[in-house]
Parts: sequence; C-alpha cells; structure tokens
Amino acid sequence: MSTPDGELPPPFEIVEPVNWRAPIIFNSPHSGSVYPAEFLNASRIDLTSLRRSEDSFMDELIEGLSARGFPVVRVHFPRSYVDVNREPYELDPRMFTGRLPSFANTRSMRVAGGLGTIPRVVGDGQEIYRERLNVDEALSRIEALYKPYHRALRRLINKAHQAFGTVVVVDCHSMPSIGVSRDEPRRPDIVIGDRYGTSCAPMLPDVVEDVMNGLGYSIGRNKPYAGGFITEHYGNPASGLHTVQLELNRAVYMDERRRERGPRFAQVVADFATLAQALAEVPLGDLGPFQAAAE
Repeated sequence: MSTPDGELPPPFEIVEPVNWRAPIIFNSPHSGSVYPAEFLNASRIDLTSLRRSEDSFMDELIEGLSARGFPVVRVHFPRSYVDVNREPYELDPRMFTGRLPSFANTRSMRVAGGLGTIPRVVGDGQEIYRERLNVDEALSRIEALYKPYHRALRRLINKAHQAFGTVVVVDCHSMPSIGVSRDEPRRPDIVIGDRYGTSCAPMLPDVVEDVMNGLGYSIGRNKPYAGGFITEHYGNPASGLHTVQLELNRAVYMDERRRERGPRFAQVVADFATLAQALAEVPLGDLGPFQAAAE
C-alpha cells in the first residue's frame, strides 16, 4: 500500500510478549509495504514493479508468534526505499548529486549490484529513479529510518541476552521461486543461511532443517543466500549471540504474479509456530556461553 500524504506510520514495530517463552526473536526486515508519496513520484517504475523487492506477507507469517511468547520485529517501510539489511552507508555514488561521506562503502558487491542501503534497482534489475537523488536525501533516510531500527533491534537483543545469557535472532525473508539465471537449479522451499557456520551454533540450522524437512519442506543451506548484514552483524556465537536467516520460497505461500496469499498460507503460519516451539526447546546451555541472569 502507499501513503498519500508522504508520511510513514511508525516505521517499524516490536511486539514483545508479556512472558518470553525463550530468547528467540523473529525479525522481518523486508516485508514493508508503506510507500511514501514522494518516493513513488520520484520513481520511474510503478508500484507493482517496486513491490517485486518485497518479502510480501512474511511479517504476517510470523506476527502470531508474539502471542506464543516470542518477540516479533516488523519493518513497515519498503526495502526499495531503505534497506536495513545492509551496512548503514553502502551507497552508490552514481545515484547521487553531492559528495558522499568519506566513510561510505561505495565498493561492496551489493552496491555494485544496485542493492545498497538506498537501492538503485529493484529485485529484477529495473532502475528505480528518474533522476539522481540529492545526497542529503539519502543521509536523512538513514538517520530517520535505518538507525532507529537498528538501535531498537540492538536494545531488544541486549535485553534478551542479559535476561537469558544467550539470544537467537531468526531473520525471516522470502525469495523468488525462480532465480535470475537460467542455469540456477530449482530453488528449495527454504534456504537456511548461517554465513557458512559463522553466525550461530551449528545445532540451530540443524534444528531448523530437521523440523521443516519433517513438515515437508525441501531445504538448502547458504546458497544462494548465506545471510546479509543482519545475520553477519548480530551473529557472534562466542558471545552467545546467534543469528540464522530463513529464505522462504514465495511459491510455497503466495501467488507471485498476483501478489496474493496462496492456499497454503495458513499452514505455513502453523509450521512457523511449530518451528518456534522446537527452537524454544533447545537447551540454552547447548548454544555456547551461558550465564544465568542475576537475581
């Protein structure tokens, strides 16, 4: 949906349970669908094309988990406007008028692909903007949206870590059912990303695979998605901070062409609840450094 007056509602929300079932946070950073009017006016492509970058409905698949004792984080602004799953200043100098800050990362692979913090293209490679943006516009988006989201996520992670001694962030995404390259093999139903074993204890992706495979999902590991900035930045298993990224094949739960919920939607909601319960049953002491909270 778009917002006619150009004003965003609260840019993100954190729904904490009254009583935490376990220190497991479910995060949906790319399902936002509130498009500022000024962004739509600046775009050379229509809203339907812009929405191809969305992880549509992923936030709805996990929103009920808060009632089961798991905090849920949902971003409302679209990733094509600001992508929080990037470094704070992954910026393409070709997009802007004015000089970028000296600390901006202008040479990352994501910037080269047009998918920096302020994306140049949508998921299928279409250019977003008619004209270059003023660099101050990019920096203001980062200050107003990106940084508050990460501050809030960090506070939530720290709260769980202090209370339980460990924390698991499940970063929830969806992927197109077919890759850009024809040479790419058929994508599985779920791709588990743990940055090739560096972002979490090995047993966590094993639990995810066992549970979801048992529910009938085909599983892949780290290819084509090993985890983005959130998985890498917040994952520090040696300190009891674990992150795992889930990429759900959109064909499983939605009609990709019509962008509508599919017939299996309710079942996928139930399956995520089953997964959350299974993760909650993992003994915290098995995840690495564990220190009981102070009385």
